Amino acid sequence: MIRILIADDHTILRDGLKQILADCDDMTVGGEAENGLEVLKKIREEEWDVLVLDMSMPGRSGIELIKQVKEEKPKLPILILSMHKEDLYAIRTLKAGASGYLSKDSASALLVNAIRKVASGGIFINAKVAEKLALGLQQPADSLPHTRLSDREYQVFLLLVYGKGVTDIANELSLSVKTISTHKSRILEKMGLDSLSGLVKYALHHRLVDDAGGMLD
Repeated sequence: MIRILIADDHTILRDGLKQILADCDDMTVGGEAENGLEVLKKIREEEWDVLVLDMSMPGRSGIELIKQVKEEKPKLPILILSMHKEDLYAIRTLKAGASGYLSKDSASALLVNAIRKVASGGIFINAKVAEKLALGLQQPADSLPHTRLSDREYQVFLLLVYGKGVTDIANELSLSVKTISTHKSRILEKMGLDSLSGLVKYALHHRLVDDAGGMLD
């Protein structure tokens, strides 16, 4: 029996995931967490076969949380669920220690297979991500400016491109406005750009985002 811990800050989404898994005889949802601190508490107190983890939750989340979970429970497979398409974050999450990455709009169709795959020691990614990983092995790691961003800078970069303001990003990531402003300045410097519109054009050109609609509202 695959014992699953589901971590997401939205009750409706957790309930939806449990409903998807309810008819599976080989797995059970043994616990839930709605923020990073709860995730760490539950993995310390109990043993799990798979952690299904939302990429964005209040407090500690994303790449930082993946790394901390793997430090404490190196053998625990982590399946990332994210609102972002697979090719935006997947490679970074896999490098941080995740075993799989699934966009939320694909969860209803692929969740069961993804959990079984990572629980058995495999990696679950789509073909596009696999291709990018293969290309990454053939090219220098710093071949494009955005690959030189830290994990936190890359997270802020995507939020900026999607039209989030500095204050909104600070609230979402539980960081200060000053910290986000510093990240923004470093992102522009590292990428050799001088404006938000430049970041958006770069993201579109390199297909790091799906659609420019509404980004700069």
